[in-house]
Amino acid sequence: MSESAPLPDFTGTHLPNGIGTTDGSWASAASSPIALTTSHTDRRTAFVPRRRPWTQSLTAVAVVALVICLASANLISVYGNPVLWAVTAIPAAAIGALIALAGIQPHLKLWWQIVFVVAAQFILGPIVALNDTTIAHIVPSPTTLAQGFIQTFGSFKYVISVAPPLGGGQGALMALWTLNLWTALLAGIFAVSPTRGLTLLVIAPSMTNLAVSALLGTDDGTARVACGAIIILLLIIWLSYRWDTLNPKRVISAIIIVVIATALAVGGTFVIPQHRLTLRDRYTPPFDPHQYTSPLSEMRAYVKYHKKDTLLTVKGLPAGTPVRLAVMDRFDGNVWNLSDSSDNMDSSDYRKVGSQIATTERGERYHATFTPHKGLATQWLPLAGTATSITYPHSDYYYNTGTRSAIVPEGTQDGRSYQVTGIIAPTPSPAQIDSAEAEHVNQPSAKDVPDSAGKLATALTGRQATAGRTAQILARTLKTKGWFSHGLADDYPSLPGHGNYRIDDMLGGTAMVGDSEQYASAMALMARELGLPSRVVLGFLPKDKDGEISKSRTSGDSKADAKTDFTGNDIEAWTEINLKGYGWVAFYPTPKETKVPNKNQDLTPPKPKDLVRQPPVPLTDPLHDQTQARGQSALGGADVNDGSDNVLFERVLHVAGLVAVYGSPLWAVLLICAVILTIKAIQLAILKRRGSPRERITAGWRMISMFARQSGVHTHGTRRDQVRQITEGLNVAPGDHAELDVLCREADWIAFSGEPAATEAPVDYWKRATAVSGRIHKNQPFLKRVRARLSLKGVFHKPHVKRLTRRFTGLWSSAERTGRSHRGANDGSAVQRRITNGRKRSHKA
Repeated sequence: MSESAPLPDFTGTHLPNGIGTTDGSWASAASSPIALTTSHTDRRTAFVPRRRPWTQSLTAVAVVALVICLASANLISVYGNPVLWAVTAIPAAAIGALIALAGIQPHLKLWWQIVFVVAAQFILGPIVALNDTTIAHIVPSPTTLAQGFIQTFGSFKYVISVAPPLGGGQGALMALWTLNLWTALLAGIFAVSPTRGLTLLVIAPSMTNLAVSALLGTDDGTARVACGAIIILLLIIWLSYRWDTLNPKRVISAIIIVVIATALAVGGTFVIPQHRLTLRDRYTPPFDPHQYTSPLSEMRAYVKYHKKDTLLTVKGLPAGTPVRLAVMDRFDGNVWNLSDSSDNMDSSDYRKVGSQIATTERGERYHATFTPHKGLATQWLPLAGTATSITYPHSDYYYNTGTRSAIVPEGTQDGRSYQVTGIIAPTPSPAQIDSAEAEHVNQPSAKDVPDSAGKLATALTGRQATAGRTAQILARTLKTKGWFSHGLADDYPSLPGHGNYRIDDMLGGTAMVGDSEQYASAMALMARELGLPSRVVLGFLPKDKDGEISKSRTSGDSKADAKTDFTGNDIEAWTEINLKGYGWVAFYPTPKETKVPNKNQDLTPPKPKDLVRQPPVPLTDPLHDQTQARGQSALGGADVNDGSDNVLFERVLHVAGLVAVYGSPLWAVLLICAVILTIKAIQLAILKRRGSPRERITAGWRMISMFARQSGVHTHGTRRDQVRQITEGLNVAPGDHAELDVLCREADWIAFSGEPAATEAPVDYWKRATAVSGRIHKNQPFLKRVRARLSLKGVFHKPHVKRLTRRFTGLWSSAERTGRSHRGANDGSAVQRRITNGRKRSHKA
């Protein structure tokens, strides 16, 4: 057909894909460029990116999952169990990569991917990370889902605030699950992308996972060099394969290039100083143990008020095992207390720990249940030996690995049991102690030590060959030469306290009388004067009537049935000396409790010295460490009489308010809605302001069509057809229908007339289009309006996104212009074939 030939009349003829109208107008028949570019012929002739084979996509996601797992291997040392890490890290990385792989199927893209990732994060993740809260270890319980949502965000803080190894308790594995799932998802999306340039972005999520794992990890990490080398090697080989630069025929040269690249990447790290930044080293837990008074000063109060009361019951502990409460290594002249944290000492280094506590101790293992009773109202948690696991479900606790003691800020309560798994180290024999030297440790110096302590220690021990022998002489002399008295109503007079005045009165006075509070303090000070590292321990001893440790206090036929009841009279203090090869060895310098003095006995200490007496200090019950008063405390609280009768009720309301505000899932829903509205607002702003006047006017009609789709109307065909569909589907008023018809004709005219549009025409067109859309939207039911506001139909349509990108950047590539010219030619051919087919049908009719 020549170009000058008249066009036939197709009145009433309905061509495929909506071409042709009932008015017989060629302008009406060609009024929709969408109809011309979405035909079957166009889909065959237009450029369609070649789909990658499934094998190539599966290879990509497999590489991504492996890289993510290698990057997060830094966290193996944090959790302390490779199996525990693998059970969480590998499924999370695999699921994230598979969700990305689902995106190559159009019907699974975007919305289904969002559903998959939400289910993986908030259902599968809690099942794996909080498996002990599930039903039959498979079905998530409400507690599982609630804790999973909370730990999705709170587990990262828990990881850096708790000393490793964490184990799998307290939802700590949610941090690993979240990190691997999302980084694998992002890396997988880039890996399966048909655009080769986007595959380079796989490096970004992989390196993000590597960096975050290093920040959350420990100073040592796990096989850092090996994992880094394998990651680099995998990425180089896979990217070379993906970019078609990997020539299998050149195996030797390829291997040389890969090895050189890996060596340069890995070897370059050795040039950089090997300082490893970890967040846990910079994180200071909000806890200050110095706010508590000296535990040793409270010892006599337990004996006085709870001498025969059972304060603690322990089941499963080996017979004759002491139970420790607190360890003190700083003497300020008045009391023994914890060392100041500014001195970097270990007795004040209390930290949160995970379900597992790392230790190198060797000895007899045990699993015991501790049950405090009424009267033992203390912040010091009773423990035995070296704990490897503490299950205290009631509140947070802080553990000190150096002193093997723990603190519960809220204090122990009657009947609240907890389980402890630990190790009881073997006690060295007297012969072994006798040959042991002192171990050098960093301790704060004792202040205001009475002269009698140093003089008596020197006089008793002289120049002994070993530190162990010196310690045994000190303990044996105090135990055999001293006398026992609590100083209670019927006892021989014995002043309380363990400060310099009380120790000087006992060692240099006329009567060496006291209880374990004074004898333990005296031996520790005497050992310090001789250069031995010493500290004072407060705890429970299973004593007999003489005050000696006895296994008979433990009842039960087997180790599992072993039960020991500790009373207030069992609370004792003893001294520990640090010896090479044995660690902190306990010494018990207190005389037998049956060795009580009377008025006819000589109570003077051995080799008494003429000492300068210091004026007595006013005693209070209990004594406080005057030099450790602090103006601030990290732990909140109120005085006993704060003037409020509803403190508990106010705290409950406060916590409930915080949970309602910050822990409600409503925030996640509102955030998603805000993101959707922001995306749509940005899109409309780009369509309205970017491009030529002609493009902006046609984009205005596309805005109306997209609004109708989001309101539930399936718009297709020409713009005239779309006006009819919008009018019928949304019950448009007659006046608005007329306005839609005018906007439709203006868009058709500007699209096909070839006449240029005025500069201000798009502004007026968008103003009227926005107004009529608003009126139609306002007349819809409420739920339908909400659905339209939050719907994303048409927002991510590929041609639409391509036009938005081109308008936003203002760049036109030569390839796009070439493709447009080809598409134009194809469109012309398609129209020509349609006209020919129409003539044939008319001729047959």
